[in-house]
Amino acid sequence: MSKVMRSVMVVLAALLCAPLRTHAQGASPSPLQPLEFLVGRWEGTSEGKPGSGTVQREYVHVLGARFLQVKNVSTYPPQPKTPKGERHEDMGLFSFDRARKQLVLRQFHGEGFVNEYVADPAPTAAGALVFTTESIENIPAGWRARETYRVLGAGEIEEVFELAEPGKEFEVYSRTRLKRIQ
Repeated sequence: MSKVMRSVMVVLAALLCAPLRTHAQGASPSPLQPLEFLVGRWEGTSEGKPGSGTVQREYVHVLGARFLQVKNVSTYPPQPKTPKGERHEDMGLFSFDRARKQLVLRQFHGEGFVNEYVADPAPTAAGALVFTTESIENIPAGWRARETYRVLGAGEIEEVFELAEPGKEFEVYSRTRLKRIQ
């Protein structure tokens, strides 16, 4: 291919892409923006009712970045609280409900629970994101759950998972500290 033809192709490609760049620059920010700090692969530890364990987690944009998918594996070796040990797996999807103007998390657990959370409308004083269940499938009526995500520093987060029995206040079930590995 001649130098002239290459130059023409480069100019044409630049002209064709210019409207796309201009449109992208003028686009409004994603409603999932408050969750961007989660994107990536994480490893860490968990302490709580099931005992002490290790956690591997990944947050990734899916379906045209309209959703943020999370995959989690928590492993608890045999210990007094869990003599046989325990492996917990869950996956979830964060989305933005435009009608309610709220972030939503739908979480599916290997034990068969399905939690649907909605984000509290305002961040806490500590800048944490708090999600509280609107519904939980496959558990007796009246149970509630809450997930709180807090940035501890560059590449480090804490997640606190709380449960509340019917008519009772939330109690910490587990506290997980994660460090970004990718």
